[in-house]
Amino acid sequence: MRILTGIQASGKPHLGNILGAIIPAIELSKQVGNDSFLFIADLHTLTSLKDGESIRNNTLSVAAAWLAFGFDTEKNYFYRQSKLAPYHTELMWYLNCFTPFPMLANAHSFKDKAEKLSDVNAGLFTYPVLQAADIVLYDAQIIPVGKDQRQHIEMTRDIANSVNKKYNKDIFVLPEAKINEEVMTIPGVDGAKMSKSLNNYIDIFLPENELLKQIKKIVTDTTALEDPKDPDQDITFKLYQLMASKSEIAEMRANYLAGGYGYGHAKQALFNLMLQYFKEAREKFDYYLAHPELIEEKLQIGEKKVKPIAEATIARIRAEFKF
Repeated sequence: MRILTGIQASGKPHLGNILGAIIPAIELSKQVGNDSFLFIADLHTLTSLKDGESIRNNTLSVAAAWLAFGFDTEKNYFYRQSKLAPYHTELMWYLNCFTPFPMLANAHSFKDKAEKLSDVNAGLFTYPVLQAADIVLYDAQIIPVGKDQRQHIEMTRDIANSVNKKYNKDIFVLPEAKINEEVMTIPGVDGAKMSKSLNNYIDIFLPENELLKQIKKIVTDTTALEDPKDPDQDITFKLYQLMASKSEIAEMRANYLAGGYGYGHAKQALFNLMLQYFKEAREKFDYYLAHPELIEEKLQIGEKKVKPIAEATIARIRAEFKF
């Protein structure tokens, strides 16, 4: 199966990116018979970040994170969207011409961002079409996403199917969303979906003291230390159970229900768990950032390897337009 996922270069990957996208994608890539296309969506980043130096630094951080978690760049495909931009943007235009305006106007993600962000640009509006181009350009079959992105994959299928029907042939592969039912939407420190734009994220790559400060910002209710607490309504517990073993989760749940266990205790337990869970990845991340030439080498190899696939897709659709 051909699997594709991407992550924006809007900052260092946070806990939500890692649990919701990077780790599941890497696990899929290890399965026999799977070819994985993992890319840095730096063109998408322009919808919210315009500074080139920041985008470059963020790109290195994103790449370092994927490498730190064990992505095999020799077996799979690892590249920057911008380095294949002529293919992505050309295909996006073709798909734009098959995309009904109401489809984009009704996109949940656009509505949400339009309400929350001051910079509501056309790039945000047409974001799903570029995302569709990212996917069908490489004949991707499986797209690992969180449930908030399910609609975008359905839109990709609808747009690609419109092209196929128009020319009565399978020009594009229709992708399927793969949603991990356990890791769906990762809550931020305020309980909303963890997001860079909402500034409610946890950065697992921070020095220990700074990481603990972020964890201490997790919002809790005012239940007294001695009183029992509902773990299923608490953000700290929700994050803890995404990484802990079944026995650790059961112990934490019992602590909440018994009383005499404060939210401060829970946050310290979450901190200790994260240091243990991400120990190797934190060390590798720092190593790759200290050696950016290693990152650049791996990306360039991936970009050279993926280019013929993009060229073949563009050739197929151009043939229908007699271009």
